[in-house]
Amino acid sequence: MSSKNPEKNDTPSADAITLRKPESQDGIRVHKLIAECPPLDPNSAYCNLLQCTHFADTCVAAEMGDDLVGFISGYIPPKQPNVLFVWQVAVHEKARGTGLAKRMLAEIISRDDCSDVNYIETTVTPDNEASWKMFRNFAYERGISTEEFILFDSRIHFAGEHKDEHLFRIGPFNRDSV
Repeated sequence: MSSKNPEKNDTPSADAITLRKPESQDGIRVHKLIAECPPLDPNSAYCNLLQCTHFADTCVAAEMGDDLVGFISGYIPPKQPNVLFVWQVAVHEKARGTGLAKRMLAEIISRDDCSDVNYIETTVTPDNEASWKMFRNFAYERGISTEEFILFDSRIHFAGEHKDEHLFRIGPFNRDSV
């Protein structure tokens, strides 16, 4: 017999999770979090360290107590100053169901560092249902238009060793309405 009460909701409240800009010591923590969030592609620990330092202004870390339970890596492409490109969204299983991914995305967009951003772009493989759902819901809840198309073709860009990556674009939007 299970000791858990089946009627008890084990999903943490949104208030139990704090958001902040990542710091250098978060690099290895991000690396471990991403490893615990399949199907995300792992990057090197050094790449995650750079995300937490060079790109901290367009990334967000989510903590619940002492645990890192969420992370979004993003950047503003040099030739597209009005775009936030979201590289990865990681939410640990113990923080799922709280709306954390959408909350983290809104946190980044609200920063002064993103004052010129009118579009969010990301790439998603066709089978990553959680990402599709999160990005579509983010746009839908805010009444923002979207578009999608294949950006990186499996055969052309990955020699058939990786699935197609579809570009999903949200916008244009007024940052204050996000």
